[in-house]
Amino acid sequence: MMKTYMRLLGFAKPLSRYTVPYFFYSLLHAVFNTFTYTMIIPIVSTLFSEGYVFVPTYDFPSISLTTECLNEAINFVYTHLFGTEYKITYLLGLLSAVLIASNMLSNLFRYLGSMTVETLRTRTLQKMRDDMFNRTMGMHVGYFSDQRKGDIMSKITSDVMVVQFCITNTLQVAFREPFLIIGYVIMMVNISWELTVFSILYLPVVGLLIGQIVKRLRHPAQKGQERMGEMVSVMEESLSGVKAIKSYNALDYIKTKFHTINADMSNILLSMARKQQLASPMSEFLGITAISIVLVFGGSLVQSEALSAAGFVAYIAAFSQLTRPLRSFIDQFANINQGIAAGERIFSIIDAKSEVEDKPEAKDLASFSDKIEFRDVSFSYDGQREVLHNVSFEVKKGETIALVGPSGGGKSTLSELIPRFYDPAAGCLYVDGVPLKDYSQESIRAHMGIVSQDTILFNDTIRNNIAMGRENATEEQIIAAAKVANAHDFILETENGYDTNIGDRGMKLSGGQRQRLSIARAVLKNPEILILDEATSALDTESEKLVQEALTSLLDGRTSVVIAHRLSTIHNADHIIVIDEGRIAEQGTHAELLAKGGIYAKLIEMQSLA
Repeated sequence: MMKTYMRLLGFAKPLSRYTVPYFFYSLLHAVFNTFTYTMIIPIVSTLFSEGYVFVPTYDFPSISLTTECLNEAINFVYTHLFGTEYKITYLLGLLSAVLIASNMLSNLFRYLGSMTVETLRTRTLQKMRDDMFNRTMGMHVGYFSDQRKGDIMSKITSDVMVVQFCITNTLQVAFREPFLIIGYVIMMVNISWELTVFSILYLPVVGLLIGQIVKRLRHPAQKGQERMGEMVSVMEESLSGVKAIKSYNALDYIKTKFHTINADMSNILLSMARKQQLASPMSEFLGITAISIVLVFGGSLVQSEALSAAGFVAYIAAFSQLTRPLRSFIDQFANINQGIAAGERIFSIIDAKSEVEDKPEAKDLASFSDKIEFRDVSFSYDGQREVLHNVSFEVKKGETIALVGPSGGGKSTLSELIPRFYDPAAGCLYVDGVPLKDYSQESIRAHMGIVSQDTILFNDTIRNNIAMGRENATEEQIIAAAKVANAHDFILETENGYDTNIGDRGMKLSGGQRQRLSIARAVLKNPEILILDEATSALDTESEKLVQEALTSLLDGRTSVVIAHRLSTIHNADHIIVIDEGRIAEQGTHAELLAKGGIYAKLIEMQSLA
């Protein structure tokens, strides 16, 4: 628990940038706040002519924390402002001016302290979200198969909001509230040490009772954050799959699932709220009880003239104020406890290790000059069932290699090993004779263009979707890429042409249009190595023919790996590899494989019949 808390404070570095000014602001706020209530004594004494005596004073007294020093200081200021003639209206005016100035300074330093905390909170929140997003985006692709996207989103949004107060409340617990408590206690001791001894003996009882409540908050807080993650996940999945939900009449199922999680989370939050909200009323009740007892004990001291009436009024005022920072101090601990629970979820992202990482001495792939080679490559997603078994082949520069075979055979997995979305479980990939792991991931992908069967578009303009990763692309280059992908004509027919927003995941476009934008993006990048995973799968017959012609000219002289179920699109490949159940079943040219009469020939025959 303490380790998590200290790590959370690490996000506020450099902490001294905030703690040093906050220390002085809190100290000065406490000084002037305490002095404001101390002014009750001379004001009450003046009004009722008790205890306070005006004596012309020409020298400022030696500073001490006593009522006598305060009276002499007031006499000194009065004498220099109004002379030696005593008038109660002048004195009350002076005392009122001092009270206003003291209160103004107290609230000024309180404001400056609050702004320091707000700056700390905002900057910490920014740094925390940046770190979490960077870590998430740096994870290997397989990480997102094991995690709920909604849970990740919940950690970066709602959990961080909880943790930020855990960090900022630390300053208040460390400085502001203790300074106020110390200031009030010093004031109370100077008025009556007997009453103060009684009060100090009573306050730990309040602390123990509230502490028991705070201790019970951590576990439900963690459960509440987990339920929030589950709820966001259900919402994200429901909004993404709304068509499927409606088409299968699964609305009731999804609603029930959401309502169950929401009710569970609400019950947890109510349980926490009962405990949190009980702390403040309980401490206030105990405070009033203490004041009532102090009234009895203090009243006897006034009757015995061991304490002045003005001092007693000031003491009651200070004691009532003492419960406020004490209550706040306890509440901040409750928030810190809750923040630690959320912090543990945050560190589950920050501490996650990507299974695909660059070596410390990784070098950049300057250019691709020879070949890509698979040597005895095996792969498994879960560490148990192998998807690829000892696969070996090579892709020479300028060649087009086609991967074909039944669905689920491992074709897409092979293509995802080339840009290092995953690393092989056994065996190795080589680029120009150097192990792929020796290159940095960024430099490898800089030479590659990928068009997958799942079109990935963003809620942005057509122009920005095509130019993704190439912000400096010119208008002419973007249009040329769109023309190659047979997308230019339909783009011009949209509302704002290339500036048309295509909606979430490109839902304003048809499947074929989305695929063509994805192809245009790869064309614009003009990579040395192309990976086409069912690049024409979503196109109608006419569009497929036009795009295929464009891709044929694009692939000319370029190294490419093409995955296709429509075998008519890859019969011109330099080499065709048939993948079946994670192994190379057969390989050769289109003519050679037809002559063998094996799996490839049967696939061709089945598609011909279709």
